[in-house]
Amino acid sequence: MPTTEAAKAKVRIQVWDALDAANAVHTDTSHGRIPHFRGAHAAADRLANTAAWQSARTIKAVPDRAQLPVRARALAEGKTVYMAVPALAAERPFFLLDPSRLDLTDPFEAASSQFAAAAAPTVEVESLGSIDMIVLGSVACDRSGTRIGKGAGYSDIEFALLTEAGLITPETLIVTTVHSLQVVDAAIPSTTHDVSVDLIVTPEETITCPPAPRPPGILWDHLPADKIASIPALRARAARRPQA
Repeated sequence: MPTTEAAKAKVRIQVWDALDAANAVHTDTSHGRIPHFRGAHAAADRLANTAAWQSARTIKAVPDRAQLPVRARALAEGKTVYMAVPALAAERPFFLLDPSRLDLTDPFEAASSQFAAAAAPTVEVESLGSIDMIVLGSVACDRSGTRIGKGAGYSDIEFALLTEAGLITPETLIVTTVHSLQVVDAAIPSTTHDVSVDLIVTPEETITCPPAPRPPGILWDHLPADKIASIPALRARAARRPQA
């Protein structure tokens, strides 16, 4: 039997191959990436028509190109957006995109990862407000809500940090926007640190997933020492643990 990680890797390859064969991404290949899928704007529009989106005031979103239309729409509608610093490599690991302090003549520019890196302030985990919605990028997901990214695990770590800070509540909705080819029929294997989604939004369909257990916080025994050492927010928390 393949290991969980080997099974996930197989799903990634299958989805990347299917996207490339269908010319369903804007890049030369989807392999090794969160796919910048064709139809991302339509998926963002579909998400924006949900009641959960319309009531949300604070969004935590990934910096991937596929979710740029979601971030731009959030800013244009006056929602605060938090976006992770690449690889969570800064002492203050989240960019703050505050629509009241931005020039929103071009919301797509204001929501871009390039703008955030050049001009957006960064904030510590504890300085974020309560999160109404989390928008994840995915390589693949199944209809039960299990999703996988590229394999680096940063989305799961972000979720764990925000959970431990008390910023994620049972009402926080977890969403992913994807191409229909990224929704697979077979069940994707998962572990206790993997974050499932409540809603999958494609350009053509909105899929409500059954409730699933959420990781309770940082699962230290799932994190290799080099990963902890490379992320300042984790390193600081590890140093404060009783056994440290």
